[in-house]
Amino acid sequence: MLWHRVTTFILGEPVGDRLPARVRECIALQQRDSEKLIGWVQMLLVLLFGTLWAVAPKTATNPNFNLVPAALAFYFLFTLARLIGAYHGRLTRAFLTASVIIDISLLMILIWSFHIQYMQPASFFLKAPTLMYVFIFIALRALRFEPGYILLSGGAAAVGWGVLMLYVIHAEDGNPMITRDYVEYMTSNTILIGAEIDKIVSILLVTAVLAIAVMRAQRSLQRAIAESMAAQDLTRFVSKEVAERITLADQAIQPGDGESRTATIMFTDIEGFSTVSENMAPSELARTINDYFQAAGEVIARHGGVVLLFEGDAMLITFNAVTPSDDHAARALACAHDVQRVCAERRFGDGVRLLTRCGINTGAVVVGAVGTAERLTFTVHGDTVNIAARLEQLNKQYGSYVMCTQETVDACGGVPGCAFKGEILVKGRAAPVKVYAVASASDRADNSASTASAKPAPDGDAVT
Repeated sequence: MLWHRVTTFILGEPVGDRLPARVRECIALQQRDSEKLIGWVQMLLVLLFGTLWAVAPKTATNPNFNLVPAALAFYFLFTLARLIGAYHGRLTRAFLTASVIIDISLLMILIWSFHIQYMQPASFFLKAPTLMYVFIFIALRALRFEPGYILLSGGAAAVGWGVLMLYVIHAEDGNPMITRDYVEYMTSNTILIGAEIDKIVSILLVTAVLAIAVMRAQRSLQRAIAESMAAQDLTRFVSKEVAERITLADQAIQPGDGESRTATIMFTDIEGFSTVSENMAPSELARTINDYFQAAGEVIARHGGVVLLFEGDAMLITFNAVTPSDDHAARALACAHDVQRVCAERRFGDGVRLLTRCGINTGAVVVGAVGTAERLTFTVHGDTVNIAARLEQLNKQYGSYVMCTQETVDACGGVPGCAFKGEILVKGRAAPVKVYAVASASDRADNSASTASAKPAPDGDAVT
């Protein structure tokens, strides 16, 4: 328990024992892109080193020995091969491990060659500022978000410098050139053991800090990718607009959180769907209803509607409840007309004709979450919603397909072609509601066989 708390404090909260395969695949894709970036940075380094070597004055006293051009040429070809491998997805872990070792080894060999190139004692190369490049190679591995390669790079650098230090100590038989005088160390070719150990410690500390930072970032990256995919998946179960509202909320949504808005609500239901579905196999039924929802959903989205609920063959659609819209009532009516047109023009599944009834109402609603702390549903509720649901059912009695209230008509500034059906008492409401039939069964082709006709209720009758 204590060890877990310590590691969590240092490395961050662990993501879990097992990441989903798609999350791991997404991370792998990002790492492959990172290897491309690392390759290009290395290529820029090679070109930079080559340019600096080309323009710098040549002061070496041993003209027969100059390892720099050969090392740069080799590193250029190796980096080129690495880039090609990165773009073709052929960089194995063995190759990446070898790449780290080659980076550090080549740098150490170049540093070692300086005392031969300049014909100086071996201790000469210990003061080479070229050692600073080792931190560039260590930092490069952070781009992959994998701390193992950082540790490998830093460890290789520390070991490499330790080997060079031991080489200096034993290079001069009988004259190790070791001193304890810092001034003498700085002004001569002597070696100060403590100074070299300081360099190794610095390399190891930088490596450790960078590895810890990358480990913390890696866990955050994994969690962020998992949450991003979860949010993306959420849009398949709720509308994109609702998903964004949930995921982008400043605070966690609680039961009862909501806001009052004036909106237009539309309920839809497939006419006679129970009769149609009883003659279908379950797979055929699923294919048919999904085909219908796909077609209707495209129409709804085009008009700015948001589907909050699929329930059986019914839909709860809002306008100006989730996404703002000044002409939400007109959009809802236009959407209902287009849904009717689509249902009239095409067949669904294996050639099934489906007709849709719509109930539309405009008024005040509460938009928000209902449920418990453990399970929430984002929806709209209020009297406006209930009336829209009742109007959808009322179509059965009037033989119509789209019914709306006076409030919707007023919000549109009038609706041409709608027929006033009177004031209807809706179940659960004391005051009557003025309703209009916007599209009747007589306006549709070949629907007599599928329309459940009923005698219109007289004004003032209750609709249940």
